[in-house]
Amino acid sequence: METPVYLFTGFLEAGKTRLIQETMEDADFNSGEPTLILLCEEGEGELDPSSFAKGADNVCLRTVGSLEEITEAAFREWRREFNFRRVLVEYNGMWMIGDFYRRLPRGFVVYQEIMVADATTFPAYNANMRQLTVDKLSGCEMVVFNRVTEATDKMELHKLVRGVSRGVNISYEFTSGEIEYDDIVDPLPFDVDAEVIDVADRDFALFFRDLTEEMPKYDGKRVRYRALIGRDKRLGDSAFIAGRQIMTCCADDIAYNGFICLLDAPCDLAHGDWAVVEATLRIEKHPLYRNPGPVLYPTSVKKTDAPEEPVATFC
Repeated sequence: METPVYLFTGFLEAGKTRLIQETMEDADFNSGEPTLILLCEEGEGELDPSSFAKGADNVCLRTVGSLEEITEAAFREWRREFNFRRVLVEYNGMWMIGDFYRRLPRGFVVYQEIMVADATTFPAYNANMRQLTVDKLSGCEMVVFNRVTEATDKMELHKLVRGVSRGVNISYEFTSGEIEYDDIVDPLPFDVDAEVIDVADRDFALFFRDLTEEMPKYDGKRVRYRALIGRDKRLGDSAFIAGRQIMTCCADDIAYNGFICLLDAPCDLAHGDWAVVEATLRIEKHPLYRNPGPVLYPTSVKKTDAPEEPVATFC
């Protein structure tokens, strides 16, 4: 039997406690299920279980001072003390999200991950702690910006989020209590409906992300881009990877990302060469991928020089 986990992330004083309070005061969400709430950092605000929709009787609060305290043994002990059916977590903004997922026992499933951000301080956090902001934005389904006023630059916040994820929902909570949902349309810097989707060097990271997030949109399309070639003997002589090094937030997270290319004959490109690849793109199964993914069938592969900026970014 699965144990649902609701993960609230964000930096100190972002408003996570208040959102959890409001969530537990909602009778539609809190209909009486025994709930464990893990508090992983101490801010100015405190939860008031007496105001929850069902009062405090169905809730157990536990404070966690370090990631090392989140273990399978700890969850077993908490369950012996209080037979909870679900978990809410107010996560520490200085901890990486992946560390939490790796510590969840089998059967514990994150049903929803929400990031809460203070609109007045988030740009500064992003500028000074980019790796942590990217970490929190990468996997969440919703970003809630609070403390929003008429003077808030929502476009700036929108761009900061979309620089990491095109799929996450964004909401703005004004100091007046009004809530507004982000409906800004981000035009892609290339034409998906063109006869050949021509991806400029500066746009490869956006192309890679959009393709991997919305694969059906690209199925059957023809694409052209400059790629760093990856060769592996396991792929054989007639296949290679056409990709780029992509930097998400800093030099420490640069990673090579690309797509399998299948040719009708052996290819003379070497590992590390650069080439302009024009190909028909199909979404299909291949041993390189766990699930169906982009497979390129090149019609033209021309060796070329490296671009001025060999590492692709989202900026």
